[in-house]
Amino acid sequence: MPRPKSDFDDLRPLEFREPAEVLDADKLYTIYEVGRLLQGVDPEAELDIETENVLLDWAIPWMMGHSEQFVFAEPETDGEPGYYGLAPGVDADGASEQ
Repeated sequence: MPRPKSDFDDLRPLEFREPAEVLDADKLYTIYEVGRLLQGVDPEAELDIETENVLLDWAIPWMMGHSEQFVFAEPETDGEPGYYGLAPGVDADGASEQ
């Protein structure tokens, strides 16, 4: 249910970093690892399912909004997640170096 802004003491702007600020250009990550990195959590951290789901809620739209900056690799086996990484030439400002 919506709540009035006046119910909250701390309102902050919604800011997202560019993919090149979050990911290593030489690595591929699962969506779960991307979600963790986006929130500053170790990509290998063990998380409960509720926390994992919240991180995915942030990661998926962020990746969709920056889809032109990503490449995708198929999972090694069925039932495993695919891998995502920075597209060649993407710099920290989100621009393609050409």
